[in-house]
Amino acid sequence: MIRVVIVDDSSFMRKVLFDLFAKAPDFEVAGTAANGQEAYDLVIKHKPDLVTMDVNMPVMDGLKSLEKIMQDCPTPVLMFSSLTKKDADETIKALSLGAVDFMCKAGGSISKIDDIADEILEKGRHVAKANVKKFIINNNILEKKQEAGNLKRINILEKKGYNISGSQSRASTSLIDRIRGTKPTVEVVPPASARFQHKGIADKFAKRENPYLKMREAKVRVSSGLSKDKLVVLGTSTGGPKALQYVVPKLPADMPCGMVIVQHMPAGFTKSLADRLDYVSQVKVKEAEDGEPILPGYVYIAPGDYHLEITGSGSQRVISLNQSPPLAAHRPAVDIMFDSVVKYGADVVSVILTGMGCDGAAGMKKIKQAGGYIIAEAEETCVVYGMPKAVVDAGIADEILPVQQVADAIVNAVGK
Repeated sequence: MIRVVIVDDSSFMRKVLFDLFAKAPDFEVAGTAANGQEAYDLVIKHKPDLVTMDVNMPVMDGLKSLEKIMQDCPTPVLMFSSLTKKDADETIKALSLGAVDFMCKAGGSISKIDDIADEILEKGRHVAKANVKKFIINNNILEKKQEAGNLKRINILEKKGYNISGSQSRASTSLIDRIRGTKPTVEVVPPASARFQHKGIADKFAKRENPYLKMREAKVRVSSGLSKDKLVVLGTSTGGPKALQYVVPKLPADMPCGMVIVQHMPAGFTKSLADRLDYVSQVKVKEAEDGEPILPGYVYIAPGDYHLEITGSGSQRVISLNQSPPLAAHRPAVDIMFDSVVKYGADVVSVILTGMGCDGAAGMKKIKQAGGYIIAEAEETCVVYGMPKAVVDAGIADEILPVQQVADAIVNAVGK
């Protein structure tokens, strides 16, 4: 029996969710709460198997309540979110604080409960099984540690000949604000040696005036020339937003190759995930766009509801997005991205992190056969040991590591 605490400031929604869970034979409602403080008190008292949590509530909001619950009594939490930009940002923060998964409120509410009742129950069952007892991130400590890394990155850029001056760049502004405590905007002008590093890509996209070739953001870096043909591809699902915070911020400013990530997530949320990771990372993190060249020191996250494939050759690889039918209910699908990089053989470093199911295992087998390198997250740190388990059970993993060690393994692999 799965004991659930329902948290929502709407009495109507509490009643709707209460009736839904109460009618399911494998659920028992341990209590309902109208605000985050009540939720925290109920969790401490009843120690439920599952909490459903709204974000916007009086007294104590859902994020503060979630953070306290994860610190004092780690419990699987299923968040409810609307599709607004603000709620998407808060949902990503909730996932980074330890929430296992989330449900989208169609049209901003879930009043049409019949349309998503089965999905709520199914997600609730999966979330209740998640491992949330370990490795809760202290985001304040993480961000403070990244300030020193970001300052180091600016120094690297200056030493490589980049000129930092006034401009309009959101990423640059946020970086300088955090490091120097001021609010100038920044433009990074690459040295001549770097401006033509991707000449082949420039030629191909010149007519389209591709904005990525301008290389004018504060996080642009120059490849050292080593491992320039390497490519890192990573797949993850449930628990991924939290796991990625152990990996991406630890990648160095002078990462000699690009990295592409497929995180199972619906449209409207991957941009917020990319922005949050970018804020705490030395590498540049962004939501991928169609036709975008993969540059060293960049991390690209597949947008929700789009498959991502990689085309091109050598160091001139390009992102291609499409809306082909979902693969095993996933779009984006990890296997589709992995299949697209098999042609790069030993240049590929493939990583699989926490997630439900087996998406990515078939593609990783092909990458392994082509000479690529395989890294899988160990069971001990997975929120859901599904996708990595499929790879480990297939006997194709070169390294099986706790998530805290994955970034170092990636850096070592691309330096080989």
